Amino acid sequence: MTSLAERQAALVAALTSGAPVPPGFDARLVGIARVALLRKRAGEVARQWPELAAALGPRWPDVWAGWAAHRPTQGSLRDGWDLARDLAGRGDLPPAAAAELATREAAMRYDGRSAPQTRRLPALRRAGGCLALQAGGRVRVLRRP
Repeated sequence: MTSLAERQAALVAALTSGAPVPPGFDARLVGIARVALLRKRAGEVARQWPELAAALGPRWPDVWAGWAAHRPTQGSLRDGWDLARDLAGRGDLPPAAAAELATREAAMRYDGRSAPQTRRLPALRRAGGCLALQAGGRVRVLRRP
């Protein structure tokens, strides 16, 4: 018999990262809750990454859900950053979102594993044809795609 903590962890995994629904839970209801959580996460990420969500327009919910369905949340800032990097890597990042990503990359360090940290030294970053420079705590977009 599994412990309560193990059952709770299995349920959380089913709700947030596409793991199988644990025995004893209604798969239909877990699926409904999973979709609601994906929508909530999409709204939170859109607040952190407004240009990304706006640039994708009506495609935003589907792009987000397709990307996030099997990934547990790392927080809205990191989730949006990871999605933007993924889209940039595939050449699918819209220009306005490229400027937003380049600005974030210039202002902060993020290795994809730990929390982003503010940069202290000047930095020049490129994303999707956009170039951003951070110096003295201020970021300027030098070139837009």
